[in-house]
Amino acid sequence: MSLFPAQQKKPIKVYLIGDSTISIKETKAYPETGWGMPFVHFFDSSVTVDNRAKNGRSTRTFIEEGLWQPVSDHLQAGDYVFIQFGHNDEVETKKSYTPKDQYRANLNRFITEAQKKKAIPVLLTPAARRQFDEAGKIVGTHEEYAAIVREVAKQRKVALIDLDRKSQELLQQFGVEGSKHLFLQLEAGEHPNYPEGKDDNTHFSELGARKMAQLVLAGIRDQKLELADRVVKK
Repeated sequence: MSLFPAQQKKPIKVYLIGDSTISIKETKAYPETGWGMPFVHFFDSSVTVDNRAKNGRSTRTFIEEGLWQPVSDHLQAGDYVFIQFGHNDEVETKKSYTPKDQYRANLNRFITEAQKKKAIPVLLTPAARRQFDEAGKIVGTHEEYAAIVREVAKQRKVALIDLDRKSQELLQQFGVEGSKHLFLQLEAGEHPNYPEGKDDNTHFSELGARKMAQLVLAGIRDQKLELADRVVKK
């Protein structure tokens, strides 16, 4: 039992901003699952997780489409903003492409506006894709953009959860075949939402989302964030 019951703690919100690796999925996308979905169940009743992540968004499009402003406007002292972008920023052929300098500037904007409201920004490097070399070794696909996240966190002295590295380690543990269970990998006819099957090495299965959420939770504890004191005690 916690020494401090949830009702004695100041209620806070944890905002999640990012892309499809976090977002809440429509029923038609099942079993695709964003890690923000299981993440909500980790905390006691003093915490509300507000998942604002949207499929396909980059730092730039999240701002341009007006998705960031409502978060910034509603932040209260003691709230958290978990910031994980990169998948859609780094691909030059996507409409969501964000050049490195702008990506850095956008991350800094999220931090500055959160801190202005006395909220706590937490930067996350993007979750790893499932990509292995011929020897069965995991291959990083976010190297340049993940490095920017690490640099900004260091410069701004804000909490960093290095989900890219941690999830690469996890995928390596599962191996080439085992890691398929963490992603949206379906045979033809296996699920009615994907009658022709699915070979997706970016988006998570329910198991994969839960494993990613657990890595984020471990990061919260490693960073000794006050939020760790609000995790449900089993």
